[in-house]
Amino acid sequence: MAEQVLEVEGLSVDIPVTGGMLHPVQEVSLTVARGETLAIVGESGCGKSLTSLSLMGLLPSRAERRARRLSLLGEELAGKSERAMSDIRGNRMSMIFQEPMTSLNPAYTIGDQLAEPLERHTRLSRREVRERAVEMLERVGITAAASRLGQYPHQLSGGLRQRVMIAMALICNPDLLIADEPTTALDVTIQAQILHLMAELQREFHAGMILITHDLGVVARVADRVAVMYAGQIVETGTAAQIYGAPSHPYTRGLLSCIPIPGRSRPGEHLGAIPGVVPSLIGRMEGCHFADRCALVEPRCRKGDIALRDGSGSGHRYRCVLDPETPATQEAPA
Repeated sequence: MAEQVLEVEGLSVDIPVTGGMLHPVQEVSLTVARGETLAIVGESGCGKSLTSLSLMGLLPSRAERRARRLSLLGEELAGKSERAMSDIRGNRMSMIFQEPMTSLNPAYTIGDQLAEPLERHTRLSRREVRERAVEMLERVGITAAASRLGQYPHQLSGGLRQRVMIAMALICNPDLLIADEPTTALDVTIQAQILHLMAELQREFHAGMILITHDLGVVARVADRVAVMYAGQIVETGTAAQIYGAPSHPYTRGLLSCIPIPGRSRPGEHLGAIPGVVPSLIGRMEGCHFADRCALVEPRCRKGDIALRDGSGSGHRYRCVLDPETPATQEAPA
């Protein structure tokens, strides 16, 4: 059995806002093994990015994080001070952010920004730091790597900037890599290259990876396991084969119906769509969070807390009172 890099149980985030208390992450539990890719998918506003920021300890100052368990290779992170977390971030766990142009500092060269985590977390000499920076740029497919060290982010294309971000995240050989929508700002051709590169480097470094995305097509190519998130909760989780082959939650089915299928989706044909929007997460919600958008909603869906239940196979679970075979024949609620 692969070593568990990350173990999370009952993770919640609360943020005080003008209208009350915002609950963007609610009782999230997940694990990531060494060499495994866990994809967290869902619409914008479902809590995916805040989940990743809470794992890294990068939440806004007013936010409160709670968890029954939050461990990295068996070491509990929940009670650590900010200084202790800064020793871990960029070293044992790293993050690739969504937009490299806003994540890279425009006032510092690529070489300075690659050197920073090495100078912070290792005792390498200046020469060794430079050699390591050049090596990582070459590993992520950047040609003339040594000459790139003196360049600034604005002098690089979007694809090269994202490769630099990947090099920075991996330069200290972390145990856990979190990638938050790493290909959103790139064109389709570059997206495929970046995803292939990340998968290749993950195998090489044998790290666990969390991939945050709303693109189920991306998930099908790179993920080992999938957690579908909706309105702050994980509503379905399992292997990629289970999620794609036997989706059990109505929200998961709705997401999959929105994907065009090569050879089956005809030009001009309407794609699937999920009516409505993600509900406000201010205050306490009763019952199923997806009830107002679900075509199969029943009165019992709106009562109490809906727990995860076993699905089609080992490790497959979904948060719904209905059996997974229930056909989606009803009209969506108005």
